Amino acid sequence: MPARLVPSAYRPVLGNRVFRRLLLGFAVSYLGDGMSFVAVAWLAAELAPQSSGGLWVGGAVAAYTLPGVLGALLFGRRLRRVPAARLLLADNAVRAVFLGAVPLARLAGLLTPALYVLLLAVSSLLHAWGSAGKYTLLAELLPREQRLAANTLVSSLNFAATIAGPAAAGVLVTYADAALVLGLDALTYAFLAALVLRTRLPAAAEVSTVDGTAARGGLALLRSHPELLGLLALTWFFNFLYGPVEVALPLHVTEDLDAPGTLLGLYWMLFGIGAVLGGLAAGALQRLPLWPVTVAIVIGWGLALLPFGYGAPTACTVACFALGGVIYGPFVALSVTLVQARTPPRHLAGMLAARSAALLTASPLGTALGGPLTAAFGPRATLGGSGLATVLLGAVTCLLLTAGGGRRTARA
Repeated sequence: MPARLVPSAYRPVLGNRVFRRLLLGFAVSYLGDGMSFVAVAWLAAELAPQSSGGLWVGGAVAAYTLPGVLGALLFGRRLRRVPAARLLLADNAVRAVFLGAVPLARLAGLLTPALYVLLLAVSSLLHAWGSAGKYTLLAELLPREQRLAANTLVSSLNFAATIAGPAAAGVLVTYADAALVLGLDALTYAFLAALVLRTRLPAAAEVSTVDGTAARGGLALLRSHPELLGLLALTWFFNFLYGPVEVALPLHVTEDLDAPGTLLGLYWMLFGIGAVLGGLAAGALQRLPLWPVTVAIVIGWGLALLPFGYGAPTACTVACFALGGVIYGPFVALSVTLVQARTPPRHLAGMLAARSAALLTASPLGTALGGPLTAAFGPRATLGGSGLATVLLGAVTCLLLTAGGGRRTARA
């Protein structure tokens, strides 16, 4: 692509050879994750007895993510001193080994539901630290003014993988085997691990590992930085309120609209495309006011869900959901950039690990709540209620930020 077609904010980032290599690895790994989004539950359903299929599917989905919280707590004392590249390498190596064991056990006829859930759980133990290592490494690699663009490119690849990955997995689980998909996901992690191992990364300069005198837990560090604790709270509740959407939207399509699955696919496809475009557009803008834009995203996403609650025509809700993707897309990059900008350099890995561990619980809890809410109030009301609660979350955050700014001005 000619350089003049690339927005100016991305040119110096993409001009960094090491970043380009890492970006390739992230893209491959995210594609594997996108495929596993379908395959993890599908294989659990195939393995489980019919009488307890729902329990095993729920257990498998939880095992693929939630043990990262336990890993962040158990290994914090040791891993917060480990360089960012080694954290990323360790997470990908563990994922590759234990996910790769799934198709091998399947071929050997040894894969039971319990063994499957155990392999998924062990594979995710270092997930919070791997995420922390990834964003700490980006902060080490790039100057402060280039981090928003870099974070945006990485998060946009993740959204793009949610479009391509499930589509590819749908074909593979239909015509091949779901365990094969997890084997492919393992290979993508092995690819990223090999790439990190073979890439000559710069020594940590501005961002370094936690030293012995500052070795406090990430949660303790968050408590000592009220602004970052507030950002984590906002992000947690934002993800929590998003959770019911994943339950209510499919039921809205099947029950309220009596429509085929292709409509649900259209909703999510347009959301993913919008998220990629919105994220890239925001990343191309330099010197964004990070806090105001972050809060505006929260309110905007909530507003995009409100038409569902009012029974708007399907064409309207499809358009609103696509617009919601555009609004939602920049959130991850902006919130991570805020953490990178506000965290003392020697604490960054521990802080990001604590953030990742906390956020691993948000969306699953919201999804779990979405079932009873949808059963009690119906899909439309659940979607609209999620939007209204999200708007209120953004409004309360605005009030708190305004009050905090006023107190700082008064003290000055």
